[in-house]
Amino acid sequence: MELKEFTLSSHGRAIYGAYLQPDQIKRVVVLIHGLGEHAHRYLDGVVPALLELDCAVVMFDNFGHGRSEGKRGHCPSYQALMELLTQVINKAKSLFPEYPVLLYGHSMGGNLALNYALKFQGIQGLVVTSPYLRLAFKPPAWKMKLGKILLKVYPSFTLPSGLDPRGISRIPEEVSRYQEDPLIHDLVSPMFSFPIMDAGEWAIDNASELAVPLLLMHGTADPIIDFEATRIFSKNAPKCTFVPFEGGYHELQHDLDKDKLLATIGNWIGQNFP
Repeated sequence: MELKEFTLSSHGRAIYGAYLQPDQIKRVVVLIHGLGEHAHRYLDGVVPALLELDCAVVMFDNFGHGRSEGKRGHCPSYQALMELLTQVINKAKSLFPEYPVLLYGHSMGGNLALNYALKFQGIQGLVVTSPYLRLAFKPPAWKMKLGKILLKVYPSFTLPSGLDPRGISRIPEEVSRYQEDPLIHDLVSPMFSFPIMDAGEWAIDNASELAVPLLLMHGTADPIIDFEATRIFSKNAPKCTFVPFEGGYHELQHDLDKDKLLATIGNWIGQNFP
């Protein structure tokens, strides 16, 4: 598994990217990580499974994440997130032309993937886990009020997200690995959080417009992102295969049913993109 790295420039920031390819390529997957984490966390499970499915994988660290430049937890705007994702998709197409392109998005990455597919053309399918459509908890009222003020006067100001890392997995070792990863952060700015929330609601309202096949998965006990919002989206989205994971936490790829998750992805890709 040879990792080849590249750099993109977006809004004055150097963006880290990388790709891997199998011996035989049938499809290309652009991987979009979640809030606070980074692309390399998918190298120990998801990426090897995709390579075994003859998928080339192109991944990147978003603004203010991982190995990319930018203030931790901040982005220029939601439009900038869409523009950067477009750049990465175009990079994937230049590396591996004439293959179907799928987006794989987790949490915040799932929000971006769904919104991209609803607003733009150029991809053929989606694999989404635990998409950040709505939070599963209600932030303190003072924090929301302060955040909305800061969005207008100081949109890059960052505060702790308030997410409990124990909610990512039922496996204690995975929680420890998350907590000890030096590239993971717990910061978010008003410019990152509020537009993501708004885009999540917009995606729910416009789910019926989705025009490409979607594999949508979410743990029923996710304490971070609302399972019910994902279920509502799935009911309204055409061509959607919805697989709930009973008792699953937020990061299904690092949870007890990770083997089932990877098998589900493999079966779906094989059936829809043979």
